[in-house]
Amino acid sequence: MPSQPSLLSDGPDGPAALAGQSAPPVPDGHRDELRLPDGTLREPWVRFFSELDDLRPDALNAHAAAVARQIRDNGVTYNVYADQGGGTRAWQLELFPFLVSESDWAAIEAGVTQRATLANAIMADIYGEQTLLKQGLLPPGLVYGHPGYMRPLKGYRPPNESFLQTIAVDLVHTDDGWTVIAHRTETPSGMGYALENRLIISGQFADAFREMRVRRLPPAFAQLISTLAQAAPAGTADGGMAPGTGRQIVLLSPGPFNETYFEHTFLARYLGITLVEGKDLTVRNDVVYLKTFGGLERVDVILRRLDDVFCDPLELRVDSTIGVPGLLEAMRAGNVVVSNVPGSGFLESPAIHGFMPGIAQALLGEQLVLPSVMSWWCGEAAAQEEAMRLLGEAFVMPTYPRVPGDAPLGLEQGLQKLGAWRARIAATPDRYTLQAPLPLSHTPCWVPSADGGGRIASRAAMLRVFAVADGKGGWQVMPGGFMRLAKPGMEAVSMQLGGTSADTWVLSSQPAQGLMPLPQSARAARAGTPPLPALQAATRPLAVSSRAAENLFWAGRYAERAENVVRVCRQILGSIESNDETDDGTLNMIGQLAQWFGLVPPQTPSPQASLRVFERSLVSALADVSAISGLMNTLAAHARAANEIRNRLSNDHWRTILAARNDFQDAMAGARCAAGTAGHADGAYDRLRVLGALEHLSMQLGAISGAQGDRMTRDEAWRLVFVGRHIERLGTLALFLEVAEGSGALESRSGFDLLLHLFDSTLTYRALFPGRTDVAALVDLVVLEPTNPRGLYGVLDRLREKLAQLPTGATGQSRVPLAELLPPLDALPSRSLLCQSEAGRYPKLAALCDQLGARMAKLSDEIGGRYFSHAGVAPETDLP
Repeated sequence: MPSQPSLLSDGPDGPAALAGQSAPPVPDGHRDELRLPDGTLREPWVRFFSELDDLRPDALNAHAAAVARQIRDNGVTYNVYADQGGGTRAWQLELFPFLVSESDWAAIEAGVTQRATLANAIMADIYGEQTLLKQGLLPPGLVYGHPGYMRPLKGYRPPNESFLQTIAVDLVHTDDGWTVIAHRTETPSGMGYALENRLIISGQFADAFREMRVRRLPPAFAQLISTLAQAAPAGTADGGMAPGTGRQIVLLSPGPFNETYFEHTFLARYLGITLVEGKDLTVRNDVVYLKTFGGLERVDVILRRLDDVFCDPLELRVDSTIGVPGLLEAMRAGNVVVSNVPGSGFLESPAIHGFMPGIAQALLGEQLVLPSVMSWWCGEAAAQEEAMRLLGEAFVMPTYPRVPGDAPLGLEQGLQKLGAWRARIAATPDRYTLQAPLPLSHTPCWVPSADGGGRIASRAAMLRVFAVADGKGGWQVMPGGFMRLAKPGMEAVSMQLGGTSADTWVLSSQPAQGLMPLPQSARAARAGTPPLPALQAATRPLAVSSRAAENLFWAGRYAERAENVVRVCRQILGSIESNDETDDGTLNMIGQLAQWFGLVPPQTPSPQASLRVFERSLVSALADVSAISGLMNTLAAHARAANEIRNRLSNDHWRTILAARNDFQDAMAGARCAAGTAGHADGAYDRLRVLGALEHLSMQLGAISGAQGDRMTRDEAWRLVFVGRHIERLGTLALFLEVAEGSGALESRSGFDLLLHLFDSTLTYRALFPGRTDVAALVDLVVLEPTNPRGLYGVLDRLREKLAQLPTGATGQSRVPLAELLPPLDALPSRSLLCQSEAGRYPKLAALCDQLGARMAKLSDEIGGRYFSHAGVAPETDLP
């Protein structure tokens, strides 16, 4: 079979042919990022394609598939509120990067630096002297009428007059250059996604990335964390920091349902700071504290990803349940720095563009480096008159964001007659801004086809560029950005409406710089200036918030539960397969365990009644992604808990958790040969594929266990995972033994072997007690043996040891140490007592298992009340 032709080769199939045949022309009036007006490729794209080893469609399709696979493996998501149930959507990343030339970047960098400087100066003026309002350079109605103006912060002065630590500027590329279309100052999102895009795409085109000397992104993030650390307030009389204790910096997120929650977790992990929600923080005596596993810890800096109006329900939106009551007062008292300072929302209004040239001249004495999109705020009579004249060709934009109780602006109702718009604008002119059309440039993207081929297409694109303050009045512009592409066939860019993203490569003629900046002393020595005082070392470990503690605890429990359930499933299916050797006692044990773990619906016939129906029901439940219990539900719950603590996990650890859930779901979907209904025998499946899926999942769960043991620092977070695992382990193993004893399974070889498999102790037992099947030997190994990782007494002893290392609790009550809530080993029944038999039953053994199971449930509740909800549970001396 002949090989597929390359999209780029010498002669008639070279770059010009690609430009002319592979991508359709862009719409008239839009800049083509791929081609010059004469149809030839632009120079950056010639360089890019020349660096690729294989340009055949199947090779590019393989790259695209690898990108999609890495996004899935990394769990990169974008939450879409409009989706039913508030579900997550896999992040959409284009294969081809967006290329920015060195000369273009010089203009962007200068323009964005100026915009950031200007935005901070406007904030300082509006919340200070308000000369812009007094001189008429900015209409008071545009500021005071905007819900983003925070009256409680009038007169507030942040450290170093730095109101903004990060700012994003949205840019449109035309043949005349770059134009500013929006400012993002409240919670500028996209930096984390930009870095994730870079990590993925640079790996696909490593040679091109290196040879084109693409500028790196990490220095901007290093600058951000340095700026935040320097912004921390000095120690105060109430809770001041001792030398060397470090700064407590947190990232405040609205929570997992926020559309960009992935970025919040990504940034917290990358910057090495604690991810929190509003309920994790409390204000006492005008000081912000983090409610941690061990008590309250003072917070110095808050990197905010929570919209302004939700920050403080005491002074802003009273219905906010995700803010921090008293936060603004703590800011005014100088006890905490919030980044960015709330109150910059009016800078995001499209109406601001019309006033920026005059403001730049007044505050900076400069003309704008980058022009703004032409805008007319209808709140001014002259502008309204001009806007009405241009209404038929301009875009109508809301001046202010919608707030609860607002009447619809009419923008949601689709196309309407001009007369209706004129009447609406005349009635409330300040609520509308008109913008001149600004055609977005089109950038190339790769579109695979169903037949294994593909083509180059184009999408309308908008670039978001980020600037980070250095804390001394300067700014560092991240050399790259967050490129968003419109949905095919659309000209409006919106991630909510199905838009995609692309990595942004800023090309350079200079060798790539190292990722780590020079030490401060070395930079000062080069410049011939004395070094600044060194920052205090952050010696304390990353704080464990109460919410994070709960998720760490349950991540351990769910991981252990998944291991046990997989072991149960494998043994059940194996026992069914060899049913000739399986007696009634063992089948009874199998039925009870399946019901206990939710592996079959409650109405499913027992294995003794119909082994075939039981087997089909089990497999059907394993494949049910909507099940409220069982294995699939446990894997999903584990992934959710881990997602909340991603900044605590290594990349491999997190990816394995996702892979365990995703791979098993895919494998079970492929193993089902026909649709079956739980409880009926009409659902055929591939037995080998089901067993293979369980075996593969077992190995993945073993890797997760190894990561929890070897990839986590031995701190409070690790101890919580350990305690969660061992509570789950002890309770489950006790259940296994109790069910085996009560079902009569211990009286047969098949039941005996099943129990040993569930305890993962078969090989050890055979080595220690070859040929024996007596209960005394079994008790010796699975109950008494301290070195057995799944021996009940050994698990209990290790659990007591770790419980003793936990703090007594943060409620301020006198609490009994958790280790004392469990009995010491010398108070537990001996072998002789456990092996006492009455009519073929072992009542002491069953009582021990029942007692241990009850203790684990009580202990879990006590930990939850003591550390997670801080409930005022009365202290106890023992758990009944």
